[in-house]
Amino acid sequence: MALPLCITVSDLSSALTDPQFDALILICTQVTEIPDNNLQQQVNQIAAIDQRVGKEAVLLHTTLVPGHRCIVAPVGSLGRDYDDVRSFADIAKQAIVLAKNSGAVRPLVWVQHAEGAAFSKAAEVVYLAMAQALWQPLEGREALGEAVVEPVQQLGLVGVDEQLAIRLTAIEAGKRLARDLCGTEPERMTPRRFADYCVEAFTDSAVSVQVQTDVDTLQQQYPLMMAVARSSLHVERHKPAVIRLEYVPEGEVTQTLLFAGKGLVYDTGGADVKINGGMAGMSRDKGGAAAVAGFLKTVALLKPAGLKVIAEIGAVRNSIGSDAFVPDEIIKSHAGVRVRIGNTDAEGRLVLADLMSHLKQDAADAVNPTLFSVATLTGHAARAVGPYTALVENGAALQLGLSATLARQGDIWGDPSEVSRSRREDFSFIKPRSCADDVLSCNNAPSSVTARGHQFPMAFLVVAAGLDQASAVAKSALPYVHIDIAGSGVDGGDWQHGKPSAAPVTALVATYLSS
Repeated sequence: MALPLCITVSDLSSALTDPQFDALILICTQVTEIPDNNLQQQVNQIAAIDQRVGKEAVLLHTTLVPGHRCIVAPVGSLGRDYDDVRSFADIAKQAIVLAKNSGAVRPLVWVQHAEGAAFSKAAEVVYLAMAQALWQPLEGREALGEAVVEPVQQLGLVGVDEQLAIRLTAIEAGKRLARDLCGTEPERMTPRRFADYCVEAFTDSAVSVQVQTDVDTLQQQYPLMMAVARSSLHVERHKPAVIRLEYVPEGEVTQTLLFAGKGLVYDTGGADVKINGGMAGMSRDKGGAAAVAGFLKTVALLKPAGLKVIAEIGAVRNSIGSDAFVPDEIIKSHAGVRVRIGNTDAEGRLVLADLMSHLKQDAADAVNPTLFSVATLTGHAARAVGPYTALVENGAALQLGLSATLARQGDIWGDPSEVSRSRREDFSFIKPRSCADDVLSCNNAPSSVTARGHQFPMAFLVVAAGLDQASAVAKSALPYVHIDIAGSGVDGGDWQHGKPSAAPVTALVATYLSS
């Protein structure tokens, strides 16, 4: 799995004559403050006859830089209330595409310092944004060759030390795995091929992988998930899998993170079939599971001390067919909760609930555990918070400020979130309407037109997984944060063609994997 390695560079002037580089990219807050006098003079001369310089990313030809390619990329305004570090990411993506199209494969990158804590990780954000722009789909790489579609081999980042370069490359390796798993078409990444890709990604690593594919075992241990899978069982390649990933550090464990990942390799909507073009892009409904695997990939490479991480991923296809589960069915979850189905297109929460019930058992003996569910769960999240990750937490997590910390780190690292609260209305929404069941999975309307459409599913997950509904006052509470990436999971909100963003891998790494 190729990726553009982050290469440490001590200073700009000495690197300008280094033969390992073939282009220079200047990410500028002020194009009049380039730290090389000769280069500054030449940029000034060109700017006098080319009014694009300082206003947009442009390629200049000069013998003063490696490969005679100099890309001047202005960041733009940073002083407005709404400006954030993504301004660096936006221009970095444009600049690296320009460099790639010009033939550069080993560009040197200089990022101009910007004042303020909000921009303290600007260089790191630039590297990750460039890597995001350079990534190409797995199917394209397999058909045409990685060297053809992804020719850029390394990015020399000025001012970055070796330890940070290793860290950034590890983050990108995790994000790349997440993009591959999320962004690949449903036959190339069927449930068991998803599992195979994970096994390959973690071979000879610090993360162990267990894959459960036995249908009888899955039906007993993951009954809600298997209801979703029911109509896919007659197609051998579409049968489901549960992937368990585990990282155990050397020495004492001081904290445990538990992740449930929604891995819907394709979501037709089931019996409540998606209509009016709504099915296009549903091969990306595995973005939550992909992000969980991506985070574990970075963990495997960085091997953090004191941190134990356990993840369960449900890889399944929600198919249409004569054996499809339907609304009004009552299905008992792994936690023993009787779930009445409200709509079969709300299948992701069923998968997550069983995974979370198993992880709850892990939490019982864990040191300082925190539980997360990660999913492309609701259209409401995309409507409510746009391109941001939506965080919804229980009382214990709220008291610890977990979502606030994730959001703060995400802002600094260009992987932002919006924080929501779990409220009593959410639990009222999913309460049973009769003694026949214990909880309602959802209403029978799109989440995007349902009040609190991305908050109430978290309440369902708490109930269906058998979590403590009084975690704010419980003596041994399990903090829990639900992470909905329906709005942030792909660039530009284009679920059929946009590049997977690998959100929230960067924010999780920044929060839990100290440098």
